[in-house]
Amino acid sequence: METIILLVHVLVAVGVIGLIMLQQGKGAETGASFGSGASQTVFGSQGSANFLSRTTAILATIFFVTSIGLAMMARQKADAVTNAGLPSVQVEQVVPVNDAPFSVETSTESDAPVLESLPVESSSSDAPVSN
Repeated sequence: METIILLVHVLVAVGVIGLIMLQQGKGAETGASFGSGASQTVFGSQGSANFLSRTTAILATIFFVTSIGLAMMARQKADAVTNAGLPSVQVEQVVPVNDAPFSVETSTESDAPVLESLPVESSSSDAPVSN
């Protein structure tokens, strides 16, 4: 079943690409006023735009439906592999006690030199110095 849907999916994709390449752009109508519009009479008086647009829309819808079908089949296969009856493996995670990249010591002792605050000697006069 999956092979058939995949084959239809690929053929519809090629068909959509081909139909899009066959369609004319919006600027192609200007050539009809200079006499080149008679070549589109194979598809009727309105040209091929209506036929090609409808066919492209139908093929695009089929493409999306087959895409959803293939996705559902892939999901079922993934679930079947997961539930294949294999024993589940219990993985125990070891969490480090300290997640910090460096160790924080809780002791108050330190190797850093201690600067004692000494009173600053002031000049002989207690008055502020002004320039």
